[in-house]
Amino acid sequence: MKKDIHPDYHMIKVVMLDGTEYMTRSTYGSEGDTLQLDIDPTIHPAWTGGNQTLLDRGGRLSKFNNKFGFLGAKK
Repeated sequence: MKKDIHPDYHMIKVVMLDGTEYMTRSTYGSEGDTLQLDIDPTIHPAWTGGNQTLLDRGGRLSKFNNKFGFLGAKK
């Protein structure tokens, strides 16, 4: 294996939006740095499956439904 090509993994502190913290190994920053999250996986709909509605005013979704609506796509 080649030397000096791998990233330096070290311990950092991750602070979530609700204030909880945990230590993890990362290549972010340097040893002991703090990573403040902007998007929290405990509350963001991408991870929690939250309620999201599609808002379309004659754009891509309408064009798709007009073209492929016969296949059972929900309007």
